[in-house]
Amino acid sequence: MNCDNLIINARIVDGSGSPYRYGDVAVTGDAISAITPPGLFPIENAANVIDAAGKVIAPGFIDIQSHSLMPYLKDGRGLSKILQGVTTEILGELWTPAPYGGRISQPPRPEAARDWKRFGDWISVYEERGVAANIGSFLGGGTVREWACGLDAAPATSEQIAEMERVTSEAMEDGAFGIAPALIYPPDCYSTDEQLTACARVVARHGGIYIVHLRSEGDAFLEALEATIQLSIDSDCPAEIYHFKASGRRNWQKFSQAIERIDRARSAGVDITANMYPYSASGTGLSVLIPAWVSEGGKLYENLADSVMRERIREEMLSPTANSGDFSGDDEYPGYNRSEHVIPLGFQQPENKIYTGRRLSEIASERGKDWAITTIELLLSEKQQISTLFFSMSEENVRLGLQQPWMKVSTDAAGLDPITHRTPSHPRGYGTYPRVLGKYVREEKALTLEEAVRKMTSAAANRLNLKRRGLLQEGFFADIVIFDPLVVADRATFTDPHHFSVGIEQVFINGELVVKDTQPTNALPGRTLRSVHIR
Repeated sequence: MNCDNLIINARIVDGSGSPYRYGDVAVTGDAISAITPPGLFPIENAANVIDAAGKVIAPGFIDIQSHSLMPYLKDGRGLSKILQGVTTEILGELWTPAPYGGRISQPPRPEAARDWKRFGDWISVYEERGVAANIGSFLGGGTVREWACGLDAAPATSEQIAEMERVTSEAMEDGAFGIAPALIYPPDCYSTDEQLTACARVVARHGGIYIVHLRSEGDAFLEALEATIQLSIDSDCPAEIYHFKASGRRNWQKFSQAIERIDRARSAGVDITANMYPYSASGTGLSVLIPAWVSEGGKLYENLADSVMRERIREEMLSPTANSGDFSGDDEYPGYNRSEHVIPLGFQQPENKIYTGRRLSEIASERGKDWAITTIELLLSEKQQISTLFFSMSEENVRLGLQQPWMKVSTDAAGLDPITHRTPSHPRGYGTYPRVLGKYVREEKALTLEEAVRKMTSAAANRLNLKRRGLLQEGFFADIVIFDPLVVADRATFTDPHHFSVGIEQVFINGELVVKDTQPTNALPGRTLRSVHIR
């Protein structure tokens, strides 16, 4: 038997969770053609030999929550992802640029093409243009809602729900893995449980999953979790929770309660699981501090500019009980001082860039305003969401979450090139997977190496029903990562995020090297992945 690449002397962590073993792995074309004990595959039959002595070989990592949607349309290399060992990225939280039509007045991004009428028109573009990683996607929940209801906040009518069911079914036929609402952002936040359950039933009929950013990760965390469990029961649809966490010190104790509730649900036969990133700070837009009703009808900035409306908005923001769901502060920091935990990063206007990386409370003090008015004024000045860090999570909870058997690892981030992307960002886009391997496996021993790799590979592949991916197994696609277990680590930080991780030495995607000797090759062998549960 001949092969294109032979990896010898490797410590094989196959993605199943089984204990490692030593052996050689042969790659022929786009697939793994043989896995043998050390020395049994004839070296002379290999066109290329990689000696992986002292290194770990594992399946390529599968990012079930990626935001590389637009970056991959501009630069298919996905450098910060492949240099973490990511070989598959799954898109779709909240928004997808297709299907385009209905009451969607214009694409939410200028780069999105108006001729992507159906989901399949868009998702096939990545492979056609060329991408490093494999790409698949959920259907954005906000896209479905906007198709039928526009940006109206009123509950969907029966006719509108029927239209959402139709759009969802078409996307599933085109290969979506399910539907992905993000229930703190407009227009998804206007969705009722009835509407969400109806769409989830359609997804279930096609064999997909309902994956969700919970309606609250703060004060109403447990209630939001309960609603998702009930939705899974009512729709008979498997459920997955994005970036599982409890935000705000007063809510940290709810994290273990939420784990216990998921365990009970699973014991009762409810198919619910979750994913998370290994950081104690989240990242999203500063606009999440604004009450959701302000964005109704797409009038966020118009409402913020109205002096009468602005005072009402300010009062709600400063109320210790209003709008505290996801980013509530500590018990000892009600109202104003919760801004101590908020650090805006993504300023575009020159006059605002002096505030980059500073706490919202400091910015407000310098401007002589309270944090609510400061937030409003900054949003009006920028006319964009302003990417922001929220330091509201517990490190102990991060460790506990990673240890749960039903937890997967995800980035909640895009693939970036530090040369072209110099604006501040969350370090998870560069460091998620090496951070787990370096910090939580090697240093803290919170996870075994085998269990960590399972959470990064086969756990996601099985959840998505990806065929022939997620394991090192003969006949599977050759999505492979080779890393040094003594070196692998993240280098991106909150204050200096644009640094590639270290220790990832070789990465194969569909049998082709995209990282060779720690350097990207600029190869673009990625493929479009579609759900196989099409009925």
